[in-house]
Amino acid sequence: MLPLIASGSVLASTSADGRFGRIRFGVCTDVHQDLIPDAERRLAAFIEEMEREKPDFIIQLGDFCFPDEQNTNFMQIWNSFSGKKLHVVGNHDPEGDYTLTEVMDFWGMESPNYSLNLNGYHLVTLNGNDVNPEHEIPWKYERYISKEQLDWLESDLNATDLPTIVFCHQGLDNPKRIENALFVRTLFERVNQHAGFRKVQLVFSGHHHLDYHNVINGIHYIQINSMSYNWQGDNYAESPYPESVNKQYPLLKYMAHYKDPLWALIEIDESGRLTLTGRSSTFFGKSPQALGKPRYEYAYPVVPHIKDRQVQLTNAAFAPATGC
Repeated sequence: MLPLIASGSVLASTSADGRFGRIRFGVCTDVHQDLIPDAERRLAAFIEEMEREKPDFIIQLGDFCFPDEQNTNFMQIWNSFSGKKLHVVGNHDPEGDYTLTEVMDFWGMESPNYSLNLNGYHLVTLNGNDVNPEHEIPWKYERYISKEQLDWLESDLNATDLPTIVFCHQGLDNPKRIENALFVRTLFERVNQHAGFRKVQLVFSGHHHLDYHNVINGIHYIQINSMSYNWQGDNYAESPYPESVNKQYPLLKYMAHYKDPLWALIEIDESGRLTLTGRSSTFFGKSPQALGKPRYEYAYPVVPHIKDRQVQLTNAAFAPATGC
C-alpha cells in the first residue's frame, strides 16, 4: 500500500525547468457489483487490460461493492492486479446496514480521504459522503465535504509544491454535485493563487454515470462514465434481461445498460499533455432516447462510451476568472 502523506509534511517540488512527471493510470467507476449480474466479468476485463498496460496505478472512484462476504471473489479480482491500487468511497458503498468503517476494512483502506506522492504528482482522494450539518434529518445519500475534511484538504494542498490530481466520487462541477462544491472549488483556486501557479490541475469524479470535461478557472474537471449503466428511473423502466435475472436484481429495469464495460487509461507526459483513452460500447436494450426520455432531463447526454480526450496542462501563473 502506498504511504499516506500527513498534513503539514514538506514535499519535494517539481523539476527546476517546470516539466511535468510522466504518469499513467487506469480508472474505472460505478461498477455496482451488488446491483447487476455481470460486474465480476466487467471488472475482470478491466484488470486484464491493466495487467497488459502496466500503468503506475489503478483507481476505482466508488460505488464498487458492499463489504459483504459474498463479494470476496469480486475483491479478489481487483486485488489480483499486480501494481498499485487505490480506492475512493462512493455513496452506495456504505449503504443500508453497512458502515464506512466496514467498507474501508473490506477494501483495505486506512482513511476515507488521503493523499500520496507518485511520479512527481500529489494525488488526493476525497470522501464526498460527509453529513451536511444543515440537514435536520440526514439524507439517505449525503454529498458533502465537512469542515474537518476541508481543513485537512487545505493543509495538505498547502504543504506540497507538486502538481496535484484530485479524485472524488461525486462531481464538483455539475447540477447534482457535492452540495458545498463552490467552497471546495474556491479552496482549490485560493491554493493555486497563493502558490502562484496551477497547483491543483485535475479533478476526476464518477457517480453521475456521464462522460464530460469542464474547465473552471483553469482547473480541469473530468467525469468518468460508469463501467456498467446509466440510471433512468421509474418513468422509463424496461429490462433487456430475462425475468429470472430481473427477480434476482430488481433494479435492472431502471437502468440503461452498456453492453461492454467502460474504463479509461490516462497518461500525462513531461510536457503536461494529458491523453485519455476511453472505451466505446452500445446500449444493451433500448437507449434512453428509444424509451422516450426527453433531452432536457439530462445534465449531459447519456452515452455508452468514455470519449478519448487530450488536455494540455500548464504550470503557468494562476489567474482566476473576473466578473461583476
